Amino acid sequence: MNEIRIHEGELNVMELLWSNNSLAAKDIARIIKEYIGWEKNTTYTVIKRLIDKGAVTREDPGFICRANVSKKEIQIIETKALLDKLYNGSITEFITSYLSEQNLSDKDIAELKRIVGFNRALNRRVE
Repeated sequence: MNEIRIHEGELNVMELLWSNNSLAAKDIARIIKEYIGWEKNTTYTVIKRLIDKGAVTREDPGFICRANVSKKEIQIIETKALLDKLYNGSITEFITSYLSEQNLSDKDIAELKRIVGFNRALNRRVE
């Protein structure tokens, strides 16, 4: 998987593209201005960075932008980076730390047990 890292500001543009499949840069700039307050030049700079990273492609005429990576791909990349940065890459350390601070309902606990059981079954089939 290509290691395209998306930063918070870039995520604003990507969310629009994931939701709309494709948008003209001028429409992205208009929407971002309305909801976030960025000026057009700021949005265009972010779009250019995303194009340079390979996360977005641009088509002419109309400077139509499309996402080259799925939201799921970015979630996987960014989650791994966060785990590496804050938990030495340990999913167990993260889950233990996170869950110790949560007030889980019986329903949440049952769902987590179901997920863990499902993943164990999958791993046994793979081995």
